[in-house]
Amino acid sequence: MQIGMIGLGRMGANMARRLKNAGHHCVVFDHNQEAVQGLANEGMTAADSIQDFLKKLSTPRVIWLMLPAAVVDSAIAELTPLLNADDILVDGGNSYYKDDIIRARKLAEKSIHYIDVGVSGGTWGLERGYCLMIGGQQGAVSRLNPIFAALAPGVETAPRTSGCQGPASTAETGYLHCGPEGAGHFVKMVHNGIEYGMMAAYAEGFNLLRHANVGDLNHQIDAETTPLREPETFRYAINVAEVAELWRRGSVVSSWLLDLTAHALQADPNLQSFGGKVSDSGEGRWTSIAAIESGTPAPVLTAALFDRFNSRGEADYGNKLLSAMRFEFGGHHEKH
Repeated sequence: MQIGMIGLGRMGANMARRLKNAGHHCVVFDHNQEAVQGLANEGMTAADSIQDFLKKLSTPRVIWLMLPAAVVDSAIAELTPLLNADDILVDGGNSYYKDDIIRARKLAEKSIHYIDVGVSGGTWGLERGYCLMIGGQQGAVSRLNPIFAALAPGVETAPRTSGCQGPASTAETGYLHCGPEGAGHFVKMVHNGIEYGMMAAYAEGFNLLRHANVGDLNHQIDAETTPLREPETFRYAINVAEVAELWRRGSVVSSWLLDLTAHALQADPNLQSFGGKVSDSGEGRWTSIAAIESGTPAPVLTAALFDRFNSRGEADYGNKLLSAMRFEFGGHHEKH
């Protein structure tokens, strides 16, 4: 099947490679022509402009956008006048699901199909495959089943859940039509919100393990420091990297995310390569907003989002104000 891929970054380029490896014909375009030429050298059809890109696609066209959420609307605006009825436009980035609803409505006026696909798999997806969460109308989605099946990990990548019978569902293969336009990105949004929470739980837990030797450290004795009442109960020099390896094997908290954590700790046990400023690309915020709007409690996911804000210094002014108030009412000086 022929497909056009716009956006050849860490995700888009590897997705094109996986599709080519499965026998699909990929036409590729990016404003970074070096990225385009790299894939052309691997046997894909290169385009040097949007117009050239569209000419090299047979109609009805299938165009997959793998772009940052902030530039998707401008890309769609550039493409729309050049598209024909029955073309399919796929947004595989991390767009806000409410934007999908608006885009689909506008494109439908020109009989252009819009599909939103939440993609999980990161830089490992070329080898492992991509988990795909899909929103759109059934007819258009069905047309792309060969594409989704090629990108997905495959049913053999996980043991079958007890109770599942008959032929494997697409979900067991690694892709799911979640509902109409916006549903795919809604599911991916919540997926990433959960990811924030899981990452925060691992980070907090391993940080606690790392501090299990606090009883062996010297502590200042002053009015500003809460004393450690039982230092003898915190004298464990725990090898955090080894605990990660341990938990990977037979533990209830084992996961691919833990596998990656163990890899990071083996490579850099003290994490000296990292500053600890954790970005958020939008999905965690949208998850918290959706939880509020729908009246659904999500305290863990929201706290994990706020912790990312804190990691970037967004709480510094508030913390300074706390110190100022303590000084005002009690003459407490900050410790340095």
